[in-house]
Amino acid sequence: MEKKNQDSKEYYAIDLMLILKNLLHRAWILALVGVVGAIIAFLITTIAIAPKYSSSVLLYVNNSSVSIGKTSLSISSGDISASKSLASTYGVILKSRTTLERLKEKIDLPYTTTQLSKMISTGLASNTEILRVTVTTNDPYQASIIANGIAEVLPERVAEIMDGSNMEVVDSAIPNLSKVSPNVARNTAIGLVVGILAAAAVIVVIVILDDTVHDEEYVNQTYNYPILAIIPDLTESDKKKYGYYYYN
Repeated sequence: MEKKNQDSKEYYAIDLMLILKNLLHRAWILALVGVVGAIIAFLITTIAIAPKYSSSVLLYVNNSSVSIGKTSLSISSGDISASKSLASTYGVILKSRTTLERLKEKIDLPYTTTQLSKMISTGLASNTEILRVTVTTNDPYQASIIANGIAEVLPERVAEIMDGSNMEVVDSAIPNLSKVSPNVARNTAIGLVVGILAAAAVIVVIVILDDTVHDEEYVNQTYNYPILAIIPDLTESDKKKYGYYYYN
């Protein structure tokens, strides 16, 4: 860092090359802190964060013509955009308080309707008229039970609201023992990067705040004082001559 005086005003100029040299010189610190960060992230991910599992059920939406109140909607087998709209409608119906209350009663769930709503996600399977309902919980078996309960409750609930609606189960949910989160590899990599960046930030701050006089170039660039003498560093080489003295 350089501190200059111009028009009685002090300002600071950051020497990027000096910062880069210090970062390279202390690369081992960056690596060490990065490894520590990766280890901490790995331990937190594997020990402190509960794994989550998901299970899905597929429902075929068979509607040639449905009506919601006084509004009628005709759907052809090739009308994917209409199917997407209908899937969104079914998703809202599924996450409604009344539907979730029925689901709780059917399979005796120890969750509130708000908690259930956060566990459930919906969407079309590969841009088709098949609705995919996915349930994510801490228990793979419970996730499949809830998903299959939805497959029983949702068609009945939709039929009450939308005339002409018909939903059929394409694929029932089964327990999936492969966890969907947390991602150990990703979190470990994030811990590594965060550790390196944190160490680099500390080194940069130290370099910027360092106002120690390291050499004559620093004095020339920082102050308007003349240099009268320089004390040589006798340890720079194996043998150097300075006046009447030799350093061995």
